[in-house]
Amino acid sequence: MAKNGAIKLVAGNSNPVLTREIGEYLQTPMTKAVVRRFADMEIFVEIQENVRGADVFVIQSTSFPANDHLMELLIITDALRRASARRITAVIPYFGYSRQDRKPGPRTPISAKLVANLITHAGANRVMTLDLHAGQIQGFFDIPTDNLYASPVMVRDIKERFDLEKLMVVSPDVGGVVRARGLAKRINAPLAIIDKRRERAGESEVMNVIGEPRGHVCILVDDIVDSGGTLVNAADALLEQGATEVYAYISHGVLSGGAVPRITGSRLKELVITDSIQPTEAVKNAPNIRVLPIAQLIGEAIGRTASEESVSSLFD
Repeated sequence: MAKNGAIKLVAGNSNPVLTREIGEYLQTPMTKAVVRRFADMEIFVEIQENVRGADVFVIQSTSFPANDHLMELLIITDALRRASARRITAVIPYFGYSRQDRKPGPRTPISAKLVANLITHAGANRVMTLDLHAGQIQGFFDIPTDNLYASPVMVRDIKERFDLEKLMVVSPDVGGVVRARGLAKRINAPLAIIDKRRERAGESEVMNVIGEPRGHVCILVDDIVDSGGTLVNAADALLEQGATEVYAYISHGVLSGGAVPRITGSRLKELVITDSIQPTEAVKNAPNIRVLPIAQLIGEAIGRTASEESVSSLFD
């Protein structure tokens, strides 16, 4: 165990509500720290407690504004390293830049790898995140990386709310099939896949449903909802193929631009997201968007990491 108390929790400004709930679950007060801006928006951090020899968890999603929140994470980590913390774990419920995990064309960056390097060089000893966009990003880090899954929280919610006999799990694209299949297996439901393609650049995409959704309540499963366009189109395609209702369970509600009105005005019965990204007022007030809390899941993983227990057994 850490020399200086059991564990210390330090928060950036990205998701104070989630951080507070994690602290309540662990019955651990937040470590006093100041994370503020100078007049030119330069970030200044001061840790106001002794953390020498402590096991410190920095809780910070790199959500909008992504660069500000990433920079806060790096500077907090540097401050802790220079204050002689024994171990620093970057807890990143939503890992921004995760969609840039490969080169989609010539002369493009692999920004997820660059961000992994920045976090490592800042002084993090390990990383904990939730539902990475691509599992191989764990390999971008040269330090231990725990990728937690929101699926147990989602499965519990689905079992409470639906008649499992009528359910069908749907992946909104070919890339998300493994994630959707994992959830379908847990609730013993059939699986469908949506194949979307553009015949020509500039034309709207054509949605082909692989599977038989007729008569089923369909649940779309994915890791990120950003503009919401794909979800709305997928819901329409499934309803046209005879699905009775369409719901969506998505780990990270990025919901940028006009996403919230697009979803509220759609035929999607309900969008369920976690609070890995702090919900905006628009999201909280949307009639068909619901937020699942994940503080207990992350808190349990932090507690197990601190006491050197298995984290993977949370998902068995």
